[in-house]
This record gives sequence, structure tokens and C-alpha cells, in this order.
Amino acid sequence: MNKKIKIVADSKIPFLQGVLEPYTDIIYLPPKEITREKIIDADALLVRTRTACNANLLEGTNVKFIATATIGYDHIDVAFCNSKNIKWINAPGCNSSSVMQYIASALLTLACKEKYNLHEMTIGVVGVGNVGSKVARLSKTLGMNVLLNDPPRERKEGNGKFISLNELIDRSNIITFHVPLIKEGLDKTYHLADDLFFEKLKEKKMLFNTSRGEVVSTSALKNAIKNKIIVKSVIDVWENEPNIDRELLNLVDITTPHIAGYSADGKANGTAICVREIGSFFGLGISKEWYPTSVPVPGNHKELIFECKGKTSQEIVSEVILATYDVSRDDETFRKSVDTFEKQRGDYPVRREFPFYQIKLLNSNQELNMTMTDLGFNLII
Repeated sequence: MNKKIKIVADSKIPFLQGVLEPYTDIIYLPPKEITREKIIDADALLVRTRTACNANLLEGTNVKFIATATIGYDHIDVAFCNSKNIKWINAPGCNSSSVMQYIASALLTLACKEKYNLHEMTIGVVGVGNVGSKVARLSKTLGMNVLLNDPPRERKEGNGKFISLNELIDRSNIITFHVPLIKEGLDKTYHLADDLFFEKLKEKKMLFNTSRGEVVSTSALKNAIKNKIIVKSVIDVWENEPNIDRELLNLVDITTPHIAGYSADGKANGTAICVREIGSFFGLGISKEWYPTSVPVPGNHKELIFECKGKTSQEIVSEVILATYDVSRDDETFRKSVDTFEKQRGDYPVRREFPFYQIKLLNSNQELNMTMTDLGFNLII
């Protein structure tokens, strides 16, 4: 009988336990305990962003395959893995709808608080991959003018729909980052928003960052907020996580502990990609269509009813989105207990994306119905 392959997996990867046991010898460890000594004889690793897969961890081990249940892969030393013939995969797009949902909630939370009309706003999307593309579609659905910046895509596709970062900075009311973390080279994104970036802002702007903390310089952003160049800010990702800058936290308007992509649907998608890929790589016989059998249901109801009479379109859209996910609750929880950054991520409450919900709009109209459908909600007619 052939020996089963050995897997070491991050114990915080959801929906995983019990899935690979029939095919492998799998050990679950907290991220801090995934060390070289613990993985020396492992054939594969299943990790998240908290495990740095580099020479310090991998040199001299038996690891042949790494799967990270995340969009980002800056924690994987790609050059080292390639040099050692270690196959690695990430989960592109797995939580893109979750981040879009987060941005929607943040946009409407600020719009309600500051009483501005999204139809009069221009949003600049920096990085138009899986997440940025969905944020751009969301913004158009909300009636916003949308500008796009993505140099790698522009080189491949031409400049028909993309503009330079400088032009985007000049023309946008809101700038939102959706780029991978790249530390050097032509498309470097490390400290993309630095002092020079903020000096280029001729008018007051709003800034959202749900990509990677290191994309925005902490010191530069603090100065920009203090100097009232950035008048509203939404920060989900931080430099030096989980040891974040408390001064910046107290300056921003919406702050969360790197949970924008933490919907239950996004987590299930990430795990599904990892399970399918590891099954394929080792020939385990796992279905290429495998998906978690049951994704948890949140405390609110699946079917929601809203009265539209006497309300503007933005008021109704805001009411619906915030009923399904209100980012201010995550903000409040985080501010009350900043020291539990990792625990809040590990114990994050169940959040479902828009397609989970069935929406009934009373006294609605065709345009509003189409907006809800475009956002991904299931409309009850």
C-alpha cells in the first residue's frame, strides 16, 4: 500500500478539516507553529498570508507543493520556490466579491454620514484585476464616474480605458487601491502612496486601502490627513500587521483588521481552490468541482423587505446594503480591542455576500430593480 502524502495546514483555514483526511496524513497548526522543524517531512503546505514561505522555512524540507487560500501571494518567495521546483498556487479572485461588498458598505456609510451624492463623485480605481474590476462595476452601478489605472493591463491592452496614475489623482474624488504588493521593478507598488503621491493632490480627496498595508506609507498618510489633504479614509490593511500604528487608526474614518475579504463565501472559495489543486497535483481523486457542503448562515434573515416610497434611490440602496453588511460594526469592534487584531480575524463573524440574499422592494421601479440585480441581489418580484 502506498504511503499517504503528508500535509501541514494552517488551522485557521475554514471548511478544510475532514476533507483531506481520507486521502492524506494532514496536521493542523496555528500559523506561528508552522516552522521548518514541523514541516521537514511534509509533502505539501496549505497556508494563509501569515506564513512566510521562503528559504528559512523550506530549505532542506520535503515540500513539493504550497497552496495559499488567499488572493495575495507576497508571503511566498516565488524565486526560491521555482529554484527548488516547488509548485505553488494562490486563489485569485476567491474573495473579490467580498472586498467589493466591503467597499460598497464603506462608500454608502460615508455618503450617509457626510450627506454627499455618489452620482456626483468620481472614483479612481488603482489596480483593475479581479477585485478592482468588481469595484469598478459596483461604482458604475452606484452611479459614480469611474477612472481606471493599471499599467500592466494598459501595456497589454492599450490605453483606451486606462489613464495614468497622475491623471487619476488629479481627476478623482476617491482613490481606492486594489493592487498586489510588488516591492521592486517597473510595477512596484510598495509605498505607491508616499509623500510625493500626496503632494500631487491639488484638491481634498478620500482614500481607501483594502489591498496591502505597505502600498500606502503610514507616515505619509498620517501627514496627509493631518494637513487635510485626505479628508476621509478607509483602511483595512496595515503596515506591520498585527502591530499597527495607533495614531493612524485614530485618524482614519473607517478602520478594520484586514477583513475586507473575509466573507464566508470568499473563504469557501479560497479553500475550494486549494483542495481542488492539491487533489489534482497529487492525483488524490478529489472532484474538480469540490466545494464546502455547507456555508454558515448569518444572524440576519435571508429574505429582506424594504419600503421604497418617499426615499431616493441612494437611500434605498444604502438601506439594503447596510442591512446585509454594515462595515461600521467591524470598525466599532476593532477600535474597542486593537490588541486582538489576529483574534478578530480568526473569530470573524459570518458574513454572506449579496447573492445570498433575497430582496423584496415595495413601491419600487424598474431602474431600482435593475440596480439591485446588478449588485448581485436576488430580487423577489
